[in-house]
Amino acid sequence: MGFDLLPHYLTVGAILFTIGVFGIFINRKNVIVILMSVELILLSVNLNFVAFAQANGDLMGQIFALLVLTVAAAEAAIGLAILVVFFRNRGSIAVEDVNMMKG
Repeated sequence: MGFDLLPHYLTVGAILFTIGVFGIFINRKNVIVILMSVELILLSVNLNFVAFAQANGDLMGQIFALLVLTVAAAEAAIGLAILVVFFRNRGSIAVEDVNMMKG
C-alpha cells in the first residue's frame, strides 16, 4: 500500500471516530447505542493502527489492532451481560435508571 492511500484510510477513521463521539454525546438515552458508539471509536482506532502498520511495512500496528479487538470483544460481552441483568431487575435499560445504582 504505501503512503499514497494513507490519507484515505485516515479520513475514514476520522469519520468513524466522529460518528462514535457524536453517538455518545448526543444520544444519552439508550445504553445500547452508547455501547455501539464505543465500538465505532475502537474500530476507527484499529483502522488507523492497520493503515499506519501497512504504510510503514511494520506488523506492530496489526498486533495492537488484535489487542484492541480482544478488549472490545470483552467490553461488549461484559457490557451486554450487565445490561441483561439490569433489565431483569429494573425492567428498563434507560441511562437515567442506571444513575440510581450509584450509592
